[in-house]
Amino acid sequence: QVQLAESGGGLVQAGGSLRLSCAASGHTFSTDTMGWFRQAPGKEREFVAAIRWSVGNTLYADSVKGRFTISRDNAKNTMYLQMNSLKPEDTAVYYCAAALGWGDPRVVTLYIYWGQGTQVTVSS
Repeated sequence: QVQLAESGGGLVQAGGSLRLSCAASGHTFSTDTMGWFRQAPGKEREFVAAIRWSVGNTLYADSVKGRFTISRDNAKNTMYLQMNSLKPEDTAVYYCAAALGWGDPRVVTLYIYWGQGTQVTVSS
């Protein structure tokens, strides 16, 4: 089992920045791919960014490329999402997730473990 806990959400004005954290605990050695997803009211959960824990390879959704940066601190078992130049359309609950196997990191069903989510609200 892997436990995930997000933090760092909040209310920010458009153009501002936030950094989300995802602390992982438990059998973290069993997972290599981790990702961030978001879900706005009335919409499906969508991919934001992913990282391969072992090699640091990253992948981003087109909507956040150039504005968001995913990273990890192996010593702290923590993943981060630095969000800059935030827009009102970035408003959503943000979830971190961990996968056990290999596959397309943009696909929700790859991920087995999920955090509880943290709200990000961007005002115009």
